[in-house]
Parts: sequence; C-alpha cells; structure tokens
Amino acid sequence: MRALGRLFDVGTGWAPVDIDTANAATGKRVSLQNARGITFLVYTGVGGAEDLVLDVQQATASTGGTSNDMDSANGATGITKWHIKAETALDNDESWVVVTQAEASEVTVVGATYGAMQKIIAIYVGAAQLADGFTHVSLNAAITTGTSQLTACLYVLHDLNVQRSAENLGNLLLPGAANV
Repeated sequence: MRALGRLFDVGTGWAPVDIDTANAATGKRVSLQNARGITFLVYTGVGGAEDLVLDVQQATASTGGTSNDMDSANGATGITKWHIKAETALDNDESWVVVTQAEASEVTVVGATYGAMQKIIAIYVGAAQLADGFTHVSLNAAITTGTSQLTACLYVLHDLNVQRSAENLGNLLLPGAANV
C-alpha cells in the first residue's frame, strides 16, 4: 500500500487567492476524528513588508456548530512552534527554520523579515490539542496592510486511524465515511 491512505490524506484549506486587508482566506474545515494530527501547509508568493497572519480555528461540526480560536482561552492547546522555508525564489536548497512563540491560535509571519520572499509555512496541530467536544479544524489567513499576497493552503492529515487505499478514503468532513 502506498503512503496516501495509509500514512496521510490531503485536503484543501483554500485555493490560490490574492489576500489583502479587504480579502482574507477562510479555510475549509476538516475532521481530526480519523487522524492523530494535521499539518497546515501554506505556500506564498513574494509579497511586501506586510505581516501574514494565520489563525487556527477549532469547531464542533463540519458546518455550523461552535467555532473559535484554538487557544487556551477556549480550552485548547494553541500553537507554540511552527516551521518555515523562505527564499527570494524557492528552489529546494532551503532548510526548515523553526519559529517558537507564546501559545496562541495565531501565527504571524513577519513581513519585515519574510515579505520579499517566497515561503512554505508548516503548522502542526495534534488532535489531542483540541478542546473537549471539538472535532474539526481550519486555518484562516489575513494580511495586515493593503498590499496583496498570493497564497494557497493544503491540509495534510497524518497518522490515520483508519487506513485504506486512496480510492477508498472517505471525505475529510466526516470521520469514518469511506468510499466503498
């Protein structure tokens, strides 16, 4: 069996979009009931000196329900570290850099440091980090000033609880829903 369906599954956070202060990216929800964790992968083009703010949300359902920041104020364990690869033109000779921060649902990619670079940002969330009763997560993005930046986001769910061949994986909104 190949890795897709055995080790990981992939979903859409948001399709490529130019975000600015008037146009943010609202991430789609996915269930963590069939995975031990998720890595949000955000890929950006070169921007300006704007801060890119990524915000992890937790929810009680695939639609509707309760949704809030994934942080200690809401009973969850927030993000304390994330990773970034950044260079003027990404060409696979970059190394991951770990960024540590005070626990929060938000990750701020500082524009003064990274704005003039292409970036890959990886944010890991374990299913155990969610508050009681919360089963779904999503990632939103916003820019702090008016200059736009092209971004896209993929969700990589890993350490799957139920392993299947890729064509029999269920949808990412409902746990255990297989395409059999």
